[in-house]
Amino acid sequence: MIGIQQLTQMYGTKLVLDHVDLFIAKNEVCALIGRNGAGKSTLINCLLGLLPVKKGKITINDKLASGKKRPLGDIAYLPEKFALYPTLTGMENMIFFAQVSGKKADEERIAQILQSVRLWDDRNAPVKSYSKGMLQRLGLAITLYQDAPILILDEPTSGLDPMGRREVLEVLRSLHDKTILLSSHHMDEIKQICSHVAFLNEHKLEKYTVEDFMKQQNLMEGIPS
Repeated sequence: MIGIQQLTQMYGTKLVLDHVDLFIAKNEVCALIGRNGAGKSTLINCLLGLLPVKKGKITINDKLASGKKRPLGDIAYLPEKFALYPTLTGMENMIFFAQVSGKKADEERIAQILQSVRLWDDRNAPVKSYSKGMLQRLGLAITLYQDAPILILDEPTSGLDPMGRREVLEVLRSLHDKTILLSSHHMDEIKQICSHVAFLNEHKLEKYTVEDFMKQQNLMEGIPS
């Protein structure tokens, strides 16, 4: 589904990504982790086409994703902070973003998605009255409406309390037909919903199963696994 080959990115003379390779298979849930400044946002922006690929190659669904002929509709993106309209209701926000593409909103589909993220009962409440967890689930609902096979989620539980985090994780666990790249720094969450970890460190990337990554971290810390 997602293929990255020898991706190298620089900002001026500063090297950020150095010949990075990554493959994410269909319906795989992969965490993208690394220290602040490791290049996670740069990698995501390259996948989204927000940064030009100067060296290397990116394919999405076996289609070349670099250059002008990017495949459209294959990726839906949920940023860490989703800009919603606070005076509109949850339903009105859903309809507005559904119509951004110029098509009439499918209200039956909106209803199904709001039910899946457990916001149906609150659909007519103004968004300014929503908790952080509800706002994040609404952002996820708007992302899911795009019906893209690949989801890129940037810190989807950032700033949430334990209950809000649990609610978002429950929704993500239910998405069995999606390929997901999830930026996170919560290892407890990664262990719950991810099968693999893509670890960015010193401009390089290594991919592990979650189990192998945890074993390696334990060895580095001198803790018996």
